[in-house]
Amino acid sequence: MVLRALMAKEIRALFVSPVAYAIIAVFLLLSGYSFAMTLIVSKQATLVHIFFQAAMQLVLLVPILTMRLFAEERRTGTLELLLTSPAREIDVVLAKFAAAMTVLLAMIGLTLAYALVIGRYGQPDWGPVYSGYLGLILLAGALVSLGLAVSALTANQIVAAVVSLGIFGILWAIGSFAALLPPPIDNWVLGLSLLGRFTPFAVGAMYTSDFGFFIALTLLGLFLTVRALARR
Repeated sequence: MVLRALMAKEIRALFVSPVAYAIIAVFLLLSGYSFAMTLIVSKQATLVHIFFQAAMQLVLLVPILTMRLFAEERRTGTLELLLTSPAREIDVVLAKFAAAMTVLLAMIGLTLAYALVIGRYGQPDWGPVYSGYLGLILLAGALVSLGLAVSALTANQIVAAVVSLGIFGILWAIGSFAALLPPPIDNWVLGLSLLGRFTPFAVGAMYTSDFGFFIALTLLGLFLTVRALARR
């Protein structure tokens, strides 16, 4: 009951704020332009390029969404009040995670219009479409949980956004440095790459290990967020 009330409060707070609408608008504007231009030029019924662009946009936009979820409450002093209520740390974390994911799911869901277009005027391979959307959702969950963990550690929104963006950028591009490392370290580093783990979803070749990676990363981020709050 407490968790449900907290979720409703956090979702309402995000959608009252212009931040959510700005993020959704920027995301749809860029992806819509890319979809239209690619469709006109290549005339191919595929969303692979959209999935990769959307994933990169998530890396850039999620820090803006998560930076204030805990940092602002720390700055204003409302976090202590919230945590001294009957709500547990895990309830607060899950409520904020659910609120952020609601915004991102709405944003990703609006791009289903692209799938309807290629389905109406072409004959797409639906396997990569389904797996691509699943990959975006898993990636969004992992990024939100890590962003929450960073936000829970600071009272400064800008610091939270910059640190989150730095972590996301490193995890996204870390595969590029794997070739410079000796085995088996190169395989370990490559296994941490968000791009490397997301690529199979985007092209329709899902693997259980990639699915497990994103779930594990999401749970790790949520765990670190709870621990950060417990040590307030």
